[in-house]
Amino acid sequence: MTPLISLRHVSKTYFNGDLAVEVLHGVSLDIEAGEFVAIIGQSGSGKSTLMNILGCLDQPTEGDYLIDGERVSGFDTDELAALRRRTFGFVFQSYNLIPTASAQENVEVPAVYAGMSARDRHDRAEALLHQLKLGERLDHRPNQLSGGQQQRVSIARALMNGGRVVLADEPTGALDSQSGSDVMALLRDMNDKGHTIIVITHSREVAEQADRLIEIHDGRIVADRTKKSRANPEAAQALSQTVSEGSAAIADVTEAVKMAFRALRANLFRTVLTLLGIVIGVGSVVAMLAIGTGAQDSVLNRISSMGSDLLVVRPSMANFRGSAGGSNVTLVPADADAILEVPNVAFAVPELTSNVTVRRGNVDYQTSANGTVPQFTTAKSWKMQQGEFLTQDDMDTYAPVAVLGQTVVKTLFPDGDSPLGQYVLVNKIPFQVIGVMAEMGATSFGNDQDDVVLVPLTTGSMRLFGQRNVRTITVQVKDAAAIDITQQTIQALLDQRHKRQDTQITNMSSVREAFTETSNTMKLFLGSVAAISLLVGGIGVMNIMLVSVSERTREIGVRMATGARQRDILLQFIIEALVVSAIGGTLGVVLGLGVGALAGQFGMPVAFTLGPVALAFACAFLTGLVFGFLPARNASRLQPAVALSAD
Repeated sequence: MTPLISLRHVSKTYFNGDLAVEVLHGVSLDIEAGEFVAIIGQSGSGKSTLMNILGCLDQPTEGDYLIDGERVSGFDTDELAALRRRTFGFVFQSYNLIPTASAQENVEVPAVYAGMSARDRHDRAEALLHQLKLGERLDHRPNQLSGGQQQRVSIARALMNGGRVVLADEPTGALDSQSGSDVMALLRDMNDKGHTIIVITHSREVAEQADRLIEIHDGRIVADRTKKSRANPEAAQALSQTVSEGSAAIADVTEAVKMAFRALRANLFRTVLTLLGIVIGVGSVVAMLAIGTGAQDSVLNRISSMGSDLLVVRPSMANFRGSAGGSNVTLVPADADAILEVPNVAFAVPELTSNVTVRRGNVDYQTSANGTVPQFTTAKSWKMQQGEFLTQDDMDTYAPVAVLGQTVVKTLFPDGDSPLGQYVLVNKIPFQVIGVMAEMGATSFGNDQDDVVLVPLTTGSMRLFGQRNVRTITVQVKDAAAIDITQQTIQALLDQRHKRQDTQITNMSSVREAFTETSNTMKLFLGSVAAISLLVGGIGVMNIMLVSVSERTREIGVRMATGARQRDILLQFIIEALVVSAIGGTLGVVLGLGVGALAGQFGMPVAFTLGPVALAFACAFLTGLVFGFLPARNASRLQPAVALSAD
């Protein structure tokens, strides 16, 4: 019959720079299915290297290795992983259990990479542990088990996928004599059931318990003695047929997520510090963009309330002379009348402003008086709360009437009396209150729009301001599509009237567009500043994953020995990075929303939209993927034998 394991002139050479060290020298060996073999040798004899080659943890430099007559030397890493999954089980001297997992979870690891369903692997792991008298230790972690119990857990793990060949490396080396005897008895019992047992040891006493003893010295087999034939060749054949069926599936992603949480929980403080960088980054992005969007919307709403079909005419700054009303001497009410004649103009509202003292009873109050015309409320989109606004008759008769803003009303009439029909002194001149404006609030620059007294332009010009020059003329056009042409026509008209260009016209539509562009740039800047924190968080993710790979190198070796492919290890560590980033992103979104809500309580304009929140979380997730890939790739490219030998 074809031997289960066959080595033909196998050599293994390790290279350290230009230095070549040959550890195995042309080893030839056959092992039949169902044998109980002990390979004995002193330290440095090459027995561990031979075990790694037998278990497909390493490959020979020269020679052929065949399993069931199939040449293994040409297998790629995934094919070797599949061979380890369905053929080999490993029992290590130092147990090599995953410290963050329970006994049952450790036993289930090979089945995860074999694609066994969660229910089936739970049942099988529990049954194996019960058989090994560990039924009461299913949920115990390795540090809660004795050395003998840990070794039995590793034996159960070796049998999880069938364990056609069990490779035991110094299985009693770390145990007391009684525990060591128990382990050898378990191995003998497994051999009786058809498992091929290969024990690697330096102890003559342990080796003598095997049916066949192979002695290796300086990389060569110097003795091969068979004491008795195979215990149960029929069972070995049946076991071979059972475990060779089926194929491995992709590792369970949900199991990978659970492994990630266990690994992160094991280093909680370090995980929290890493999360902090992502939380601050995501929170900053969400909060800053919410505040920036709120400020932008607030200003745009005010501009929109003024209308995008408005033109505002002001004196040119180059000709500003600092008169009491803050206007140029050449801009006069007659200019507004002339502008009304321009095609596409609905109305033109001139305004003249000056600081005044308002008095009622014993209350004196400093405010501003605005001389204007009846179309003022339409131009400013400002509604009346009580009474009526100024009329054309008030303009024509120079009537001493006034309309008050809410701030002035609250100051002069604190007792709540209606101001309508009552008189107030404006710069010692009596004006009758005929109306009260609705509340407008402060501008984006903090100016109180309700702190004003509105009077007819003609009355104010003659009795309050002492001048006829106006500060601004607000023009509304009929067709907003032709606003640019209308602006050019008005500018040409004023230049002709004044014999020079001493006015400037602001197009509110252009102001809106300019502000939107500027605020978008500012939001991008704020988002970029906040993204720096996210970048720092990403570097933290890479750091924790690199450290994790370094600390868990032996665990990676165990996973590969139990059948994990490169992509399984890659997936495992990428998922760990994504879990960190997802948790940090979620907490960061909550923090950002909380900071934004708090800012809103203090009166800051805040606007939450789904876009920035989704973008921040997606960036956090992408950060985990990008910064977690390099450590994950490094982990997946480790050689099993090298990883298992790491300290």
